[in-house]
Amino acid sequence: MLSAATTLRYLERLRVPRPGRPTTTALFALHRAHVERVPYETLEIQLGRPTSIDPGESVERILGGRGGYCYHLNGAFAALLSSLGYRVTWHLAGVQAGADSPAGANGNHLALTVACEGRTWFADVGLADALYTPMPLREGTYSQAGMTFGLRASEAAPGGWRFDHDPQGSFPGMDFRAGPASPADFMAQHEYLSTSPESPFATTACVFRRDAHGVDVLRGCVLTRIDGEGRRKHELTTDEAWFAVLRARFGLALDDLSGSERHGLWNRVREVHLAREAMSQVS
Repeated sequence: MLSAATTLRYLERLRVPRPGRPTTTALFALHRAHVERVPYETLEIQLGRPTSIDPGESVERILGGRGGYCYHLNGAFAALLSSLGYRVTWHLAGVQAGADSPAGANGNHLALTVACEGRTWFADVGLADALYTPMPLREGTYSQAGMTFGLRASEAAPGGWRFDHDPQGSFPGMDFRAGPASPADFMAQHEYLSTSPESPFATTACVFRRDAHGVDVLRGCVLTRIDGEGRRKHELTTDEAWFAVLRARFGLALDDLSGSERHGLWNRVREVHLAREAMSQVS
């Protein structure tokens, strides 16, 4: 639970008025505002200063103008919703990285369900380029903001649920268990994702921002816009252009970084990009 003052600051960050009571309409407005204004990003790992997944610390990072990945975003969002009177449950989940990767709730993702006005909703502001609004927790196909998703019984997490991403999404799907989870259930995967040299978050800087029409994606030096007009890519070749995109497209001013930290971050991102380009030319 957040203090009244912190809850107010969080709502101001989202630019959403305080709901009078926990309603489905307010839940949808909060979810939309979160994915539009708080980016999914892994820049702290690129900077060599991984964070904890304590919800209170995640909230403070968001209030400071930053984002995070699933544990941070959904952990903070759950704390906000609980403070507004919603009944929120954490779930052990697992994002399937690719079609050849195993499915299952291995803890590399935190999913949320929210009980409100007699219905249960699957809510997820930490799924990168996926949900724009909550989905009813029932089997079906759902269209949102230019993408189509599926929700069905999970084959890999018996008794749980399977979220099937849109074909143009960044991963095939995600499974989550039915029962409740706690922060301790995610510590091992968080340590791997935030500190292992083999973690995809350590090898590639990535930032996502969802909106009503599509999604902006920054992977390394490549900015991609995905919407009803298709997929458009643009390579950023200078640090000025890269940091300008972070500010304008993703709301990440990064004013807390020193000049040397900004220089080091850009050099790391650019070196990885150029190395991958060289490998692709060889192959």
